[in-house]
Amino acid sequence: MEVLRRSSVFAAEVMEVFDRSPTDKELVSQAKALCRDYINSRLIRAGVSWSKPEYNAPVPGGKLAEVSTILLRLGDELEYIRPNVYRNIARQLNISLHSETVVTDAFLAVAAQIFTAGITWGKVVSLYAVAAGLAVDCVRHAQPAMVHTIVDCLGEFVRKTLVTWLKRRGGWADITKCVVNTDPSLRSHWLVSAVCSFGHFLKAIFFVLLPER
Repeated sequence: MEVLRRSSVFAAEVMEVFDRSPTDKELVSQAKALCRDYINSRLIRAGVSWSKPEYNAPVPGGKLAEVSTILLRLGDELEYIRPNVYRNIARQLNISLHSETVVTDAFLAVAAQIFTAGITWGKVVSLYAVAAGLAVDCVRHAQPAMVHTIVDCLGEFVRKTLVTWLKRRGGWADITKCVVNTDPSLRSHWLVSAVCSFGHFLKAIFFVLLPER
């Protein structure tokens, strides 16, 4: 009986570990928090004046803050390698920024194309860079409300497309494994060699081919 009791306790402990894995809702909420932080960083860098979101969105803290820092660092690398891809996105896609439907459809088309050949952290970083680039365009064209639309749109895409992949990896913290050297003066981590090609096709398609790490 004691053996059975101990086995039950062990089984309960194992299940408790699995239960600690992030839920779909948590992963989507974290994705949106990371997106807001990424966009805000790019708006500041672009020297674009804008007001904070109307709703009280929490700033990434704890482990998520570390994830945000690394996501931004990887984004810096990606945008450094191909700066023209992540600037003037609205012009590249030839879309109007006055229509929420147009902006949403364009972003989702780009997002879907990015992940056509599978999911990698490189492509996830690219998704955030596209979102931020489009957000900068919106604010510059006096459409700051579209920033919230982009954040919500990214969250919905994560829910439909990336959640299962993220859960298999234990959540957003897995991206920390991508960094080989966190020294910003060095460009030695995996992303530099992972980028193969960039471009765009028609009006709403980007080809971003980043091999598995």
